[in-house]
Parts: sequence; C-alpha cells; structure tokens
Amino acid sequence: MTAEGLPPTPDGWARLEDVRRASRLPALPERLNRRTATALTAPHSKAMLIARRQAALTDAQTTHDGLLRLRPPRGFLARTKEGILDLWELARMLGEAPIPERAFLDGFTLHGPLRAVLLVENLGAWRDLPALEGWLIAHVPGWDITTVAHLLDQAPTDVPLVHFGDLDPNGARIFLKLRERRPDLRWFVPSFWAECAAPRSLKHPWPPELDLRDAPELVQKLALRGFWLEQEPLVVDARIITAPEAFIGR
Repeated sequence: MTAEGLPPTPDGWARLEDVRRASRLPALPERLNRRTATALTAPHSKAMLIARRQAALTDAQTTHDGLLRLRPPRGFLARTKEGILDLWELARMLGEAPIPERAFLDGFTLHGPLRAVLLVENLGAWRDLPALEGWLIAHVPGWDITTVAHLLDQAPTDVPLVHFGDLDPNGARIFLKLRERRPDLRWFVPSFWAECAAPRSLKHPWPPELDLRDAPELVQKLALRGFWLEQEPLVVDARIITAPEAFIGR
C-alpha cells in the first residue's frame, strides 16, 4: 500500500518487484552478459535494463558480447594480455579473425600497417567480397554496432575509413549512426552500381524525413524515384576489385 493507503500503481508495483529482486541478488562476477543481468534484476531476460536495475548490479559490468568479424591484411597483429596474436595467420587458418567484445574490454588492441578500413553491412557481401591488399575488412551486423565501436575507436585517423552498405533507408541510417562515432567515415558507392538499378532494384519508398543532403548522388536519385539496391550483387562484379582503391585515391 502507498502512504495514502491506496494500492500501488502498475509502475509502483514494478518498482517494488525490482526492489525485491535486487535484495535477493547473490554475489556477482566482475562482468555479466546484459541478458543475464536483466534476468536477475527484471521480470525476464528480454526486459529493459533500466537505470534502477543497472544500479542494483553495483560494480558488475554488463556486456553485449558481440563478435567483431575481421578479414585482416598480411602483417596485421593484435596485442593481448596473453601476448601477440597474428590476426592474418588466424584468418588464414579459420577464414576470418573473430574478436569477442570481452577481448577489447580486457585491453585487446590492433596493430599493423593498413591501407584502409572497410566496414561492410551484410554478412554475405563481407564474406564474398574479394580480398583487398592492405585493407582490413570488418562486418557491421546492421544496427548492432556495439562491438564494431571498439574498432572505430582504434582505427587510425590517418587511414581511410570506408563504409559499404545497402542503398536503402536502413543502410543510410546505419551509415549515419556510424558516422556519429567517426565523422571521417566515407560512404562507398561505386559508380557502376547504377547499372544494377534496372534489373535488381526493389521498388519501395524512402521516408521523407531521412536526411540525405550529404549522401552520394546515386543514393539521392534512388530516394527520389523510390528504389532500393542491395549490395550483395556487386561483390561478384569484376570491377569491385579496383573500385575501393580508386575511391580512396580520388
């Protein structure tokens, strides 16, 4: 009951339940996956980890536990608390170099010569894109940029940082979100992509409130006509091998 003798509101009941769950928490490890943390402090693991529930965890750090998937160039290394790791050699054996978020939280740092860094939105395009000499190619899994943010924080500012994604509203939003983290991010839209418009375009409107003032010309044209383009077909076009290098060299 409230101080006025009335039953609590639904929000009041939720707060009381959160207090009860917080009082029953056991000793916690240094880190907890966000879903584990929510399951302990909220009604279920898919609930929101709001401020009062986060506060109940005291000093326990919540993690997203995403995986940064890299295709590194030859000579690219990582420094870890356990020693030096040759990422190119790891990718040679596994096909890629997967880096978990907790490695970054433990001080994992990237080192080595880079011609450029390329962020690729879709998994198929990231996997099937031909290797680019000297380029670090990273997968950006859509809106999930929590782990990719560690790469953005470490990517040298004197090395070109390039994004390659779908030409659709979500592709534009993902680019804009990444650019908030790294204002020097450039949007890679090869000129020959326009040739895919007729046979492969998807007819869908673009939301008028989406800010495309600084978008590449092809993106603006597609938005005006109400067409979307997926990036995957480009990775098997022979011209894609030289297009990224030409893009950063112009």
